[in-house]
Amino acid sequence: MTTATIAVEPTDVAGRPGPAATARQILSMAWRQMVRIKHNPFELVDLSLSPVMFLLLFVYVFGGQMAGSTDVYLQYVLGGLIAQNAIFLTMYTGTGINADLRKGVYDRFRSLPIARSAPLAGKIFADMFKQVWSIAIMLGLGVLMGFELRSVVGALAAAVVLVVFALAMSWFSVLAGVLADSEEKVQIYAFVLIMPLTFTSDAFVRIETLPGPLEAWAEVNPVSHLARSMRGLLSEGPVAEPLMWTTVWAAAIFLVTAPLAMRAYKRKMI
Repeated sequence: MTTATIAVEPTDVAGRPGPAATARQILSMAWRQMVRIKHNPFELVDLSLSPVMFLLLFVYVFGGQMAGSTDVYLQYVLGGLIAQNAIFLTMYTGTGINADLRKGVYDRFRSLPIARSAPLAGKIFADMFKQVWSIAIMLGLGVLMGFELRSVVGALAAAVVLVVFALAMSWFSVLAGVLADSEEKVQIYAFVLIMPLTFTSDAFVRIETLPGPLEAWAEVNPVSHLARSMRGLLSEGPVAEPLMWTTVWAAAIFLVTAPLAMRAYKRKMI
Protein backbone atom coordinates (compact mmCIF):
# COMPACT_ATOMS: atom_id res chain seq x y z
CA MET A 1 0.00 0.00 0.00
CA THR A 2 1.29 3.44 -0.85
CA THR A 3 1.86 5.74 2.08
CA ALA A 4 2.16 9.48 2.23
CA THR A 5 2.83 11.98 4.98
CA ILE A 6 -0.40 13.63 6.08
CA ALA A 7 -0.08 17.16 7.36
CA VAL A 8 -1.39 17.46 10.92
CA GLU A 9 -2.20 21.06 11.75
CA PRO A 10 -3.38 22.92 14.83
CA THR A 11 -7.14 22.74 15.28
CA ASP A 12 -9.57 25.50 16.17
CA VAL A 13 -11.55 25.77 19.38
CA ALA A 14 -14.12 23.28 18.11
CA GLY A 15 -11.40 20.67 17.58
CA ARG A 16 -11.56 20.91 13.82
CA PRO A 17 -8.73 21.97 11.48
CA GLY A 18 -8.97 25.53 10.19
CA PRO A 19 -9.35 26.37 6.49
CA ALA A 20 -5.60 26.65 5.84
CA ALA A 21 -4.88 23.37 7.63
CA THR A 22 -7.73 21.64 5.77
CA ALA A 23 -6.35 22.85 2.42
CA ARG A 24 -2.91 21.44 3.25
CA GLN A 25 -4.42 18.13 4.33
CA ILE A 26 -6.39 17.90 1.07
CA LEU A 27 -3.18 18.46 -0.89
CA SER A 28 -1.44 15.75 1.14
CA MET A 29 -4.25 13.33 0.37
CA ALA A 30 -4.14 14.30 -3.30
CA TRP A 31 -0.40 13.62 -3.36
CA ARG A 32 -1.05 10.19 -1.82
CA GLN A 33 -3.27 9.39 -4.80
CA MET A 34 -0.70 10.69 -7.29
CA VAL A 35 2.05 8.52 -5.78
CA ARG A 36 -0.13 5.46 -6.44
CA ILE A 37 0.20 6.08 -10.18
CA LYS A 38 3.97 5.75 -9.81
CA HIS A 39 3.51 2.27 -8.33
CA ASN A 40 0.78 1.33 -10.80
CA PRO A 41 1.80 2.89 -14.16
CA PHE A 42 -0.73 0.71 -15.99
CA GLU A 43 -3.41 3.09 -14.71
CA LEU A 44 -1.83 5.89 -16.76
CA VAL A 45 -1.57 3.59 -19.79
CA ASP A 46 -5.30 2.87 -19.49
CA LEU A 47 -6.05 6.59 -19.31
CA SER A 48 -4.04 7.08 -22.51
CA LEU A 49 -5.34 4.18 -24.59
CA SER A 50 -9.08 4.65 -24.01
CA PRO A 51 -9.34 8.21 -25.40
CA VAL A 52 -7.10 7.29 -28.34
CA MET A 53 -9.27 4.28 -29.16
CA PHE A 54 -12.52 6.25 -28.98
CA LEU A 55 -11.18 9.06 -31.14
CA LEU A 56 -9.82 6.76 -33.85
CA LEU A 57 -12.95 4.61 -33.92
CA PHE A 58 -15.45 7.45 -34.05
CA VAL A 59 -13.59 9.45 -36.69
CA TYR A 60 -12.46 6.69 -39.05
CA VAL A 61 -15.38 4.26 -38.60
CA PHE A 62 -18.32 6.67 -38.30
CA GLY A 63 -16.91 9.84 -39.86
CA GLY A 64 -17.83 9.07 -43.47
CA GLN A 65 -21.38 8.06 -42.57
CA MET A 66 -21.99 10.93 -40.14
CA ALA A 67 -20.53 13.83 -42.10
CA GLY A 68 -19.47 12.47 -45.48
CA SER A 69 -15.83 13.07 -44.56
CA THR A 70 -13.62 11.98 -41.69
CA ASP A 71 -11.97 15.41 -41.62
CA VAL A 72 -15.29 17.26 -41.34
CA TYR A 73 -16.53 14.89 -38.63
CA LEU A 74 -13.27 15.29 -36.69
CA GLN A 75 -13.88 19.05 -36.42
CA TYR A 76 -17.33 18.33 -34.97
CA VAL A 77 -16.87 15.26 -32.81
CA LEU A 78 -13.60 16.00 -30.99
CA GLY A 79 -15.26 18.40 -28.55
CA GLY A 80 -18.01 15.88 -27.85
CA LEU A 81 -15.55 13.03 -27.32
CA ILE A 82 -13.53 15.14 -24.91
CA ALA A 83 -16.71 15.92 -22.97
CA GLN A 84 -17.78 12.26 -22.92
CA ASN A 85 -14.35 11.05 -21.86
CA ALA A 86 -14.22 13.54 -18.99
CA ILE A 87 -17.59 12.39 -17.64
CA PHE A 88 -16.64 8.72 -17.93
CA LEU A 89 -13.39 9.35 -16.05
CA THR A 90 -15.32 10.55 -13.01
CA MET A 91 -16.28 6.87 -12.48
CA TYR A 92 -12.73 6.25 -11.28
CA THR A 93 -13.35 8.55 -8.32
CA GLY A 94 -16.29 6.51 -7.08
CA THR A 95 -14.69 3.11 -7.62
CA GLY A 96 -11.50 4.24 -5.88
CA ILE A 97 -13.38 5.57 -2.86
CA ASN A 98 -15.50 2.43 -2.68
CA ALA A 99 -12.41 0.22 -2.73
CA ASP A 100 -10.70 2.27 0.02
CA LEU A 101 -13.83 2.19 2.18
CA ARG A 102 -14.17 -1.58 1.90
CA LYS A 103 -10.47 -2.08 2.67
CA GLY A 104 -10.66 0.04 5.80
CA VAL A 105 -8.37 2.80 4.53
CA TYR A 106 -10.80 5.52 5.57
CA ASP A 107 -11.12 3.97 9.03
CA ARG A 108 -7.42 4.65 9.47
CA PHE A 109 -7.85 8.21 8.27
CA ARG A 110 -10.63 8.70 10.84
CA SER A 111 -8.13 8.11 13.63
CA LEU A 112 -6.00 11.03 12.41
CA PRO A 113 -6.62 14.65 13.52
CA ILE A 114 -7.51 15.76 9.99
CA ALA A 115 -10.61 17.23 8.37
CA ARG A 116 -13.18 14.54 7.64
CA SER A 117 -13.59 15.86 4.09
CA ALA A 118 -9.85 15.78 3.31
CA PRO A 119 -9.67 12.16 2.03
CA LEU A 120 -12.65 12.67 -0.30
CA ALA A 121 -11.55 16.05 -1.59
CA GLY A 122 -7.98 14.82 -2.01
CA LYS A 123 -9.14 11.90 -4.14
CA ILE A 124 -11.26 14.20 -6.32
CA PHE A 125 -8.48 16.73 -6.87
CA ALA A 126 -5.97 14.00 -7.70
CA ASP A 127 -8.36 12.62 -10.29
CA MET A 128 -8.40 16.02 -11.99
CA PHE A 129 -4.83 15.24 -13.09
CA LYS A 130 -6.30 12.34 -15.05
CA GLN A 131 -8.74 14.73 -16.70
CA VAL A 132 -5.95 17.07 -17.80
CA TRP A 133 -3.86 14.14 -19.01
CA SER A 134 -6.71 12.73 -21.10
CA ILE A 135 -7.67 16.05 -22.71
CA ALA A 136 -4.01 16.59 -23.63
CA ILE A 137 -3.84 13.13 -25.22
CA MET A 138 -7.05 13.59 -27.21
CA LEU A 139 -6.30 17.14 -28.31
CA GLY A 140 -2.74 16.28 -29.31
CA LEU A 141 -3.89 13.29 -31.36
CA GLY A 142 -6.72 15.33 -32.85
CA VAL A 143 -4.29 17.98 -34.08
CA LEU A 144 -2.11 15.28 -35.64
CA MET A 145 -5.21 13.92 -37.40
CA GLY A 146 -6.01 17.35 -38.83
CA PHE A 147 -8.11 19.10 -36.18
CA GLU A 148 -7.99 22.87 -36.64
CA LEU A 149 -7.27 24.26 -33.18
CA ARG A 150 -8.42 27.84 -32.70
CA SER A 151 -5.65 28.88 -30.28
CA VAL A 152 -3.58 27.70 -27.35
CA VAL A 153 -5.51 30.09 -25.10
CA GLY A 154 -8.75 28.45 -26.23
CA ALA A 155 -7.34 25.02 -25.43
CA LEU A 156 -6.32 26.12 -21.94
CA ALA A 157 -9.75 27.66 -21.35
CA ALA A 158 -11.40 24.44 -22.53
CA ALA A 159 -9.30 22.45 -20.05
CA VAL A 160 -10.38 24.74 -17.20
CA VAL A 161 -14.07 24.43 -18.14
CA LEU A 162 -13.75 20.67 -18.42
CA VAL A 163 -12.08 20.32 -15.02
CA VAL A 164 -14.74 22.49 -13.35
CA PHE A 165 -17.56 20.39 -14.80
CA ALA A 166 -15.75 17.15 -13.97
CA LEU A 167 -15.29 18.33 -10.37
CA ALA A 168 -19.05 18.74 -10.08
CA MET A 169 -19.77 15.35 -11.68
CA SER A 170 -17.21 13.70 -9.41
CA TRP A 171 -19.48 14.27 -6.42
CA PHE A 172 -22.14 12.07 -8.00
CA SER A 173 -19.44 9.43 -8.37
CA VAL A 174 -18.47 9.92 -4.72
CA LEU A 175 -22.10 9.44 -3.70
CA ALA A 176 -22.31 6.21 -5.68
CA GLY A 177 -18.97 5.06 -4.27
CA VAL A 178 -20.11 5.59 -0.68
CA LEU A 179 -23.55 4.02 -1.08
CA ALA A 180 -22.64 1.00 -3.23
CA ASP A 181 -21.34 -2.19 -1.62
CA SER A 182 -18.97 -3.07 -4.48
CA GLU A 183 -16.95 -1.43 -7.24
CA GLU A 184 -19.05 -3.23 -9.84
CA LYS A 185 -22.22 -1.56 -8.57
CA VAL A 186 -20.54 1.85 -8.69
CA GLN A 187 -19.78 1.23 -12.34
CA ILE A 188 -23.37 0.14 -12.99
CA TYR A 189 -24.81 3.24 -11.32
CA ALA A 190 -22.47 5.52 -13.25
CA PHE A 191 -23.04 3.68 -16.52
CA VAL A 192 -26.83 3.96 -16.19
CA LEU A 193 -26.53 7.74 -15.81
CA ILE A 194 -23.65 8.53 -18.15
CA MET A 195 -24.64 6.51 -21.20
CA PRO A 196 -28.07 8.14 -21.68
CA LEU A 197 -26.61 11.58 -20.97
CA THR A 198 -23.84 11.34 -23.54
CA PHE A 199 -25.72 9.57 -26.31
CA THR A 200 -28.84 11.77 -26.08
CA SER A 201 -26.78 14.94 -26.53
CA ASP A 202 -25.20 16.60 -29.55
CA ALA A 203 -21.78 15.25 -28.61
CA PHE A 204 -21.76 12.93 -31.64
CA VAL A 205 -24.69 13.97 -33.85
CA ARG A 206 -26.43 17.23 -34.66
CA ILE A 207 -29.57 17.46 -32.57
CA GLU A 208 -31.78 18.47 -35.50
CA THR A 209 -31.44 14.89 -36.74
CA LEU A 210 -33.02 13.50 -33.54
CA PRO A 211 -36.74 12.73 -33.08
CA GLY A 212 -38.78 15.56 -31.52
CA PRO A 213 -38.73 14.51 -27.83
CA LEU A 214 -35.04 13.61 -27.98
CA GLU A 215 -34.23 16.89 -29.71
CA ALA A 216 -36.01 18.82 -26.96
CA TRP A 217 -34.07 16.92 -24.28
CA ALA A 218 -30.76 17.32 -26.12
CA GLU A 219 -31.25 21.09 -26.09
CA VAL A 220 -31.13 21.17 -22.29
CA ASN A 221 -28.84 18.17 -21.74
CA PRO A 222 -25.76 19.30 -19.75
CA VAL A 223 -23.50 17.19 -21.97
CA SER A 224 -24.74 19.12 -25.02
CA HIS A 225 -23.76 22.40 -23.39
CA LEU A 226 -20.37 21.00 -22.36
CA ALA A 227 -19.70 19.65 -25.87
CA ARG A 228 -20.69 22.98 -27.43
CA SER A 229 -18.40 24.81 -25.02
CA MET A 230 -15.54 22.53 -26.06
CA ARG A 231 -16.22 23.13 -29.78
CA GLY A 232 -16.48 26.87 -29.35
CA LEU A 233 -13.28 27.16 -27.34
CA LEU A 234 -11.25 24.64 -29.35
CA SER A 235 -12.40 25.28 -32.91
CA GLU A 236 -15.42 27.31 -33.94
CA GLY A 237 -18.96 28.05 -32.83
CA PRO A 238 -20.68 30.03 -30.06
CA VAL A 239 -18.98 30.20 -26.69
CA ALA A 240 -20.84 32.54 -24.33
CA GLU A 241 -24.23 30.78 -24.14
CA PRO A 242 -23.01 27.17 -23.89
CA LEU A 243 -20.37 28.27 -21.39
CA MET A 244 -23.03 29.97 -19.26
CA TRP A 245 -25.27 26.87 -19.25
CA THR A 246 -22.31 24.57 -18.57
CA THR A 247 -21.49 26.67 -15.51
CA VAL A 248 -25.12 26.63 -14.35
CA TRP A 249 -25.33 22.84 -14.72
CA ALA A 250 -22.00 22.32 -12.93
CA ALA A 251 -23.15 24.48 -10.01
CA ALA A 252 -26.52 22.68 -9.83
CA ILE A 253 -24.95 19.22 -9.92
CA PHE A 254 -22.45 20.19 -7.21
CA LEU A 255 -25.05 21.79 -4.94
CA VAL A 256 -27.23 18.67 -5.11
CA THR A 257 -24.70 15.84 -5.01
CA ALA A 258 -21.92 17.22 -2.78
CA PRO A 259 -24.09 17.61 0.36
CA LEU A 260 -25.69 14.20 -0.23
CA ALA A 261 -22.27 12.59 -0.71
CA MET A 262 -20.87 14.19 2.45
CA ARG A 263 -23.93 13.16 4.47
CA ALA A 264 -23.67 9.57 3.24
CA TYR A 265 -19.92 9.57 3.93
CA LYS A 266 -20.36 10.84 7.50
CA ARG A 267 -22.99 8.18 8.19
CA LYS A 268 -20.64 5.55 6.79
CA MET A 269 -17.87 6.68 9.11
CA ILE A 270 -19.96 6.60 12.30
